[in-house]
Amino acid sequence: MTARTDAPSTTDTPTGTSAARSSASSTTTSAGSTTPRPPKTSGTSEHPAVGPSTTVAPGKPTAAAGARRLRLPDRNSWATLLLALPVPIVGLLLWNLGVKQAWTLPFGIQMGFLPTPVEVAQRILDLAGAGSIDDAFSGTLLDHLGASTVRVLSGFGLAALLAIPLGVIMGRFSLAFKMLDPTVNLTRPIPVTAWAPLTLLIIGYGDGSAIFLVFLAAFFPILLNTISGVRQVPVRLVEAASMLGTRSGQVLYKVILPASMRSIVGGLRIALGLSWVILVVGETVGISRGLGAMITQARDMSKTDLIVAGMVIIGLAGFVADRVLVGLVKLVTRSRPTLS
Repeated sequence: MTARTDAPSTTDTPTGTSAARSSASSTTTSAGSTTPRPPKTSGTSEHPAVGPSTTVAPGKPTAAAGARRLRLPDRNSWATLLLALPVPIVGLLLWNLGVKQAWTLPFGIQMGFLPTPVEVAQRILDLAGAGSIDDAFSGTLLDHLGASTVRVLSGFGLAALLAIPLGVIMGRFSLAFKMLDPTVNLTRPIPVTAWAPLTLLIIGYGDGSAIFLVFLAAFFPILLNTISGVRQVPVRLVEAASMLGTRSGQVLYKVILPASMRSIVGGLRIALGLSWVILVVGETVGISRGLGAMITQARDMSKTDLIVAGMVIIGLAGFVADRVLVGLVKLVTRSRPTLS
C-alpha cells in the first residue's frame, strides 16, 4: 500500500491564511495601478464635508454663505438696459429737432405746435410741485394720479375676478363654451368708446362710469387668454394627476389653473395696459380729478405741454403697473418657470 500524502493547505493555520492574503494582495497590486487609494472621508470630492475637524481656507466662502449672498444684476441685465436706451434718446432728439424746425409729418402732423421735451419736463416737475409755472395745475400730480390709479385698479381687479373663473369654466367644459362663446364674440367687438355715451346715461357721471369702462376694456383679454390657456392643457397631464390620487373637484385649481398660468398672466398684462388706455375716455366727462380729466381740461385751455405731460405720466404709470404685476406673479409663484 502506498501512503497518500496530502498537500499542506495554507488555510489550516493562521500563517497560511496570512500568506494567501499577502499573495492575493500582491497579485492585485501588480495587475492594477500602483497608486494608493486616498483615505475615505465623510464627504465626497464634489461636496466636501465641513465639520469641526475640517479647516476652511480663508477667503473661500462655503456654499451656504454663497447662497445667502445678495444677487447683483448680471451682465445681461446691464446689456438689456443699454440696448433699451438708444431708442428713446434718439426719439427725444428727433422730437426736439422737429419742433424747432417745424416739421410736417404724415397725416398732416404739425410739429411746430408741439412743446419741446424740455418744456414737457418742466411741466411734469411743476405738476409734482417742484416747478416754477405756478398755475392751477401746479402740485396736483399726486391728486390726479391717485384718483386714476384707484379707478384703474378697481375696474381691472373686478374684470380679473370675473374673467378668470369664467374662462376656466369655458375652457374646461365644452357645454359652457358652446353656450357662452357666441355671446362673448358678439359683445367683444363693440368698442369701449361706443359704450361711453350709454354708460353716462344708465350709470351717470362720476367714478362708476369710468370704472365700468375700464372693466369692459380689461374683461375680454383676460377671458380669452384664460380660455386659450385652459384648452391647451394636455389631457395626459390631467390623467396623470387623476392616477396620482387627485380628485375630480381638485383638478381645476391643482392642475388646470397652474398649467394655464402663463396664458392667464399674458392676458392680465394686456388688460392692465388697456385699462390705462381707456381711462382717458372714462375721465373725459363729469370727472374733475384724474389724469384723463386733466388732459381734457388742458385741451380746453390749449395747453399742449400739459397734454403731453399727462400722456407721459400715463405711460410711466402703465409701465410701473406692468412691472409690479410681473413682480407679484413671480413672488406668488416663487419664480417657478412653469407658473410665471
